[in-house]
Amino acid sequence: MPWSGKVGTFVDVEAAVPLFQGSSFYWSNRSKQSTPGELPLCFLKEKKMKISEKELQDRVAKAVENFMAGYGCCQSVVVAFADLYGMEREMALKVAAGFGGGVGRLRMMCGAVSGIVMLVGMDCGQIEGSDNAGKSACYKVVQELLERSKQDNGSLICAEILGLKGYEKAENNYVASPRTAEYYKTRPCAAKVESAARIFAEYLRGKYL
Repeated sequence: MPWSGKVGTFVDVEAAVPLFQGSSFYWSNRSKQSTPGELPLCFLKEKKMKISEKELQDRVAKAVENFMAGYGCCQSVVVAFADLYGMEREMALKVAAGFGGGVGRLRMMCGAVSGIVMLVGMDCGQIEGSDNAGKSACYKVVQELLERSKQDNGSLICAEILGLKGYEKAENNYVASPRTAEYYKTRPCAAKVESAARIFAEYLRGKYL
């Protein structure tokens, strides 16, 4: 059964098994003599992602919709695009879950910004430890997109974006805030999720459209 996704072609999607080795996302094919970690056709650099302008806009809107449905800032951004790279929704939600609230609610780097970093890795991250050129290329994209986020939002740091000063006001504990009407009214997080999703969508537009 041919791959029906948007990135290249995979021979037998029903036999594709998601595997994780280190920080890289791989596929192996049980119907072939492939080894874990072997990169399939759908992730080769020469393959072009097939995506439309409307779909990019829909994915930005979906990221905001995710956040308004109660998902974390990082989850909301990552799950809006992860399927483009073969990652199922449930797995995307799991791997992004801990980055909310500025990484585990520590008010460090904004979770939506962390979502950009994760998506860049899916799009152009290197898969060989010795690939320094690949690492550098990925880091370059991360720095460019995060600089854009900093320019648009004033900071990459959750506490600064929220206007929190000092540990007492930041309340760096692990208890998630209830998603009430007051929460959505007073927090800028939905706008930051939209900003992060739009920045990544613009990156995809420039690369693939």
